[in-house]
Amino acid sequence: MNGVITMAEEKDQLLNDYEEEDFYLSSPRRTMLAKGVFKELFHERNVDHSNLSDHVKKALEDAKEEGMLKPVAVGAIPFDPKNAPQLIIPEKILFAEPLQENDKLQDCKVSVRTYECQFIPEREEYMEGVNKGLTYIKDGELEKFVLAKALRCQTMEPIDNKQILRNLVQHNAGGYTFAVNLLNRQSVDSDQIHKRTFIGASPELLVSRSGTTVLANPLAGSRPRSEDPVEDKRRAEELLASEKDLHEHAVVVEAVAEGLKGLCKNLMVPDKPSLVKTETMWHLSTEMKGELVDSQLTSLDLALALHPTPAVCGFPTKRAYEVINEIEPFDRNYFTGIVGWCDESGDGEWIVAIRCAEIENSTVSLYAGAGIVEGSKPEEEWNETSAKLRTMLNAMGLNDL
Repeated sequence: MNGVITMAEEKDQLLNDYEEEDFYLSSPRRTMLAKGVFKELFHERNVDHSNLSDHVKKALEDAKEEGMLKPVAVGAIPFDPKNAPQLIIPEKILFAEPLQENDKLQDCKVSVRTYECQFIPEREEYMEGVNKGLTYIKDGELEKFVLAKALRCQTMEPIDNKQILRNLVQHNAGGYTFAVNLLNRQSVDSDQIHKRTFIGASPELLVSRSGTTVLANPLAGSRPRSEDPVEDKRRAEELLASEKDLHEHAVVVEAVAEGLKGLCKNLMVPDKPSLVKTETMWHLSTEMKGELVDSQLTSLDLALALHPTPAVCGFPTKRAYEVINEIEPFDRNYFTGIVGWCDESGDGEWIVAIRCAEIENSTVSLYAGAGIVEGSKPEEEWNETSAKLRTMLNAMGLNDL
């Protein structure tokens, strides 16, 4: 239990070594696998998120005093602060070089036999929610809000998380693939232990810190990919020229830049967005880079200063939260929260938790959201969220849903 940190010999070794109890994160900069639990940082549901970073700093200091050589905090922080973070200091961390798109991994087929899948809410209710939110925008209460839906799938047998994780990495090598072990809970009416895993492949970096260098990469505005190269190119060009999507993107960029302005100097923010692509979506993207003003600020400090951005919540934030809680008929839990790590020096990276699912035994809850602004059309937003679900559905072998 001394905080061993080692480098893996092969890039896919960490995938081979992954087990459901572990924390896994691959990014364009590194791949990491955390094993064991040296210390659980939170146990209760109601946690004061305003003191979250101080609590983590203290826990890392205590772990150091207790003999851990290089303590690191890893895990997930929820969208809604009424839910508890899932953060631990692991016993052991292994690192590997980042996986590249041309890296060939061992092929791994997944065939999930479903006997029930249900959208929450269903199509008509979701579109009614979009229209309701648009009235708040028309009345000037909101500039943007994000409306999500869930897809609950019940399978015939327990799901192989390791296979799903491997497929996500295989098809999203340029992004951020994660798996977080959530605290196990025991059924009220039996002795059965319910294992829960939060898993996904996000294209969006909230913020990272390496020494004094700070990076952020907000995404907002999207189009589904097409298998036809000509149509795919047309959609990408349409996205770059879309007044509605450019406005949605600008709202997010302005909020992130404002959040970093007092924390960074020499903050570079491009005037126009670029395009990034995943296996299923095109996104408008703006990469920001700055230099940390105060070296005592950790990656978690920076992440909490920005979370949640208008990309996953809306603007103004407080009112968008209220509208989301009013309209969405489910708890997002860790969807649109953040996943990542922070070490004793303050370095780390935090990812926006999208294109993801929560898996508990034979039940999978998938999530996707769409940014609603003036000019949004309910049917288009429904279709956009359905396209975003494809990342997880494809990884699960549910290509026909």
